[in-house]
Amino acid sequence: MSGTSEGPTPAAELNRSAVTESKISASPGAEFAAPVEPEEPVGPTSPRSPTPPSYRSVFTAAPLAMAVVDREGLVTGANAAFADLLGRDQDSLAGAVAADLVDLASDARTWHSYRELLRGRRARLRCTRRLKHPEGHALWVRVTVAPLPPDDGGVLVSVADISDHRALQARLRHLRMHDPVTRLPNRTLFFERLTSALEAESYAESGTGRIGVCYLGLDGFKAVNDTLGHRVGDQLLAAVADRLTRCAQDSARARAGIPLVARLGGDEFALLVEDSTGTEQLADLAESLLDAIQEPFDVSGRRLKVSASIGVVERHAAGTTPTALMQAADTTLYWAKADGKARWTLFDPERNATRVTRQALASSLRPAIDRGEFALEYQPLVGMDDDRVHGVEALIRWHHPRFGTLTPNRFISLAEEDGSIVPLGRWVLRTACRQARDWQSQHPDEPPIFVSVNVAVRQVWDSDLVADVADTLKETELPPHLLQLELTESAVMGSSGRPLQALKALSDMGVRIAIDDFGTGYSNLAYLSRLPVSVLKLDGSFVRGFQIEDRAAKASPADEVIVEAMVQLAHRLGLTVTAECVETSAQATRLRRIGCDTGQGWLYSRPVPPDRISELLGTPGVQAGVGNA
Repeated sequence: MSGTSEGPTPAAELNRSAVTESKISASPGAEFAAPVEPEEPVGPTSPRSPTPPSYRSVFTAAPLAMAVVDREGLVTGANAAFADLLGRDQDSLAGAVAADLVDLASDARTWHSYRELLRGRRARLRCTRRLKHPEGHALWVRVTVAPLPPDDGGVLVSVADISDHRALQARLRHLRMHDPVTRLPNRTLFFERLTSALEAESYAESGTGRIGVCYLGLDGFKAVNDTLGHRVGDQLLAAVADRLTRCAQDSARARAGIPLVARLGGDEFALLVEDSTGTEQLADLAESLLDAIQEPFDVSGRRLKVSASIGVVERHAAGTTPTALMQAADTTLYWAKADGKARWTLFDPERNATRVTRQALASSLRPAIDRGEFALEYQPLVGMDDDRVHGVEALIRWHHPRFGTLTPNRFISLAEEDGSIVPLGRWVLRTACRQARDWQSQHPDEPPIFVSVNVAVRQVWDSDLVADVADTLKETELPPHLLQLELTESAVMGSSGRPLQALKALSDMGVRIAIDDFGTGYSNLAYLSRLPVSVLKLDGSFVRGFQIEDRAAKASPADEVIVEAMVQLAHRLGLTVTAECVETSAQATRLRRIGCDTGQGWLYSRPVPPDRISELLGTPGVQAGVGNA
């Protein structure tokens, strides 16, 4: 309620303003308005001075309910409209307490303003009140109280019935706040209720001080719309809404309140649990929702079966904002769908932190290339027969200013998703080839070593890899046979079209092609003979199988038989074999006996900077661990 203070208003203007006042307050509570200055002073009926017959007749016949009240707050005269509006006998109104008739004492602020007006210290009072009619129905009125001239004393109370206006406002608000398809509260009303629930006064004095949300999305709803039409889709949504509402009501039988069920848009619904008792309550609710949705729906003569995924968030209300809570719910719903759908998933702060980190890395990946935040380390590929370095694998590192040094498994998949793998791959290729040429120049008396660079399939599709390699070799003056490109088994096997053409062109150029992580996929061995591949790199899981934890136990020959078979197959196809993850001398001895050509692993060296590779060149017996010093 707001107000203005002005001097007394002449009676004629009070009558005119009381009859013609049209502005209606739309919300409960009192408000004040400044009176308009009168054109000429005239006075209404007053118990202290005779009222001219013309004005008395206007007061009596006026359609606006009016009453004259003395300085003590007692009614001294009221017209028929006033009595009819309040459902009272007109004769019984004389002497009645005006504040009781129109509920002016229900709140302290309005009551204080009214008393100030009776004392002549205030210009006008206007407020909206909900009255109970003697016949039992509610009545919304706008009450205006204005002072009469000093000679007449007292105040004029006018009352306007705004029940129809309030009802219209309520209907419009309902339409604005509810979904027309399901008749559930919509996103606007849901967030209004959520915001109110998170206000400190809502949970500070009572309740558990906690809040929970079940964010539900239907699985495969788009297929229903696409195949059966939006009309059937809308009917399915309405049926789903009914079941969700019943679940909410059933869950509240032993609790204080019923969760609010809302449709947030599309096939997404949310249930708001105020004063939740913990994650167990939300989990039980989510389970009941899943069970209810999984039951078949009969829609337009069709039997439809759908499922739902639910993200569940439950936490303390203090310190939580509507945006943060719903972001967490949305993220958790995404997890539920990604984890297989038809399930509920509880919000996990650690998993969310990983997601946030991943997003931060994705957004800064491309700029990091320009800022020079990447570097290469190299891991030796050592000959099994002579224990000398034959080549190195280039492994990229990201020196992130916030997250420290990151290995490829933290960001390569992101680079493949957003396409930045193409410029990043070009940088790796140029840097590795330039470094290989530098080693060759620094050690002219030693056999040159090759450099192995990992290539993603997207680099083949989204760029001209053949041209990139040719340009790089020309720029760095590195012989083609000293470059090895590694592609994963899943990427190479079954390659056709452009990828296969690129591999053949690179092989024809003299570049070595290696299949990385060989043995982890479902290899088409017959197809392998037709690929332009020169090296197989056995996945580390086979080599780790050679490790014997109990020295007294005898090793199972199974792992050795499998590796030996793959080595023999590769050799018969004219391919060389590299074993990854070699960590012990025992493993190296067995791999050498089987016939592996080269080994790679911590037995020889961890990935190291370029200058450490220079120390290993020409050094026999790399198994001594020179690279790990």
